[in-house]
Amino acid sequence: MAQRIRSDVDTYKDESLIPFDSLRRSCVANADLILTSLRHGGAPDTSSARETGRTRAQQGVPLADTLHAYRIGSELLWAEILAEARVRPEVSADVLLSESTRFWAAFSLYAEATAEAYREAAAELTSQGQARRSALIEALFTGIIADRTLREAAHELGLPEQGPYAVAVAEAGAPGAEPLAGADAALRQEQLASVWRLLPDQQLALIALPTAKAEAACLRVLRRIPARVGFSPTFQALQDTPQALRFARLALAGLRSGSTGVARFDDNPLAMVVAAAPAEAAHLVAAVLQPVIDLPAPERNRLLKTLEHWFAAAGSAGAAAQSLFVHPNTVRYRLRRVEELTGRSLSDPRTTADIGAALLAVRDSWGRHR
Repeated sequence: MAQRIRSDVDTYKDESLIPFDSLRRSCVANADLILTSLRHGGAPDTSSARETGRTRAQQGVPLADTLHAYRIGSELLWAEILAEARVRPEVSADVLLSESTRFWAAFSLYAEATAEAYREAAAELTSQGQARRSALIEALFTGIIADRTLREAAHELGLPEQGPYAVAVAEAGAPGAEPLAGADAALRQEQLASVWRLLPDQQLALIALPTAKAEAACLRVLRRIPARVGFSPTFQALQDTPQALRFARLALAGLRSGSTGVARFDDNPLAMVVAAAPAEAAHLVAAVLQPVIDLPAPERNRLLKTLEHWFAAAGSAGAAAQSLFVHPNTVRYRLRRVEELTGRSLSDPRTTADIGAALLAVRDSWGRHR
């Protein structure tokens, strides 16, 4: 029986998956179960059938193959019963017909028990697997995983053992909401492996970027979704995931209030640093731009807006004037006004750096001036 099953069912041919001795013992137990039931009657004992179902689920044998093997074994057993009956004159056709009904009813019952136990074990294994996967992802993001287990974690999570990787963080609109719903499937279509963690206020993703074009493909996927997303610099080692998560959160914090899109840490590192230290940033604003902030709203907004356009134009008054739809002299006048109020010269690189950083810090607080 075991040889017939191994010959006819491909999954059972793998000795490393199902050792032949194990298969033979299972055949013996299930054949004995049916024969004992036929001999003694009474309430059926499905223990061996259930054990077969549990064992095959744990071994990863498909349920269809498990039931196919069970059917092959039962057919062979019934063929042996018929062969024995032919040399037993006392076994009439009526007896065979009656016993065949009982035999196949028992087979149906035991096959059902096998399938039920298989599904129960598979569900338990799935639950355990999901719990372990969730724990591994949490360990990666928090850094509470030993270096020696990183390779194992990468294998179980379907990630390459070496980077580049990147971390994305999306802001959730409500507890349990998935701001990047569908991104996982879209990344798979781009051949990009990723793992995900949903928090009450954020959704986190660790994404493998194995090719030179992978980061651009990843960003295209993320930008198609109307969400607020921070994106870390790329990194090579999984143990650096917590630091990348911090960078991604800083990038998210640097997004203008109320806007959607993907903010890359590398696009504006200074803005990320300012966002990382809100108390220090507030002090910077007070030390550098407070005289401008204290102006009446119309003039304050004009000056802050002019500074933003001037910085965006790389210090060109002409280019800033074009984007503001004013004369270049108007831009120059407003810049001189800022210099007068702050006592700082915009021709001094150190002063320009201070004002630029303070402008980044004040942007969200006074974002309505735009």
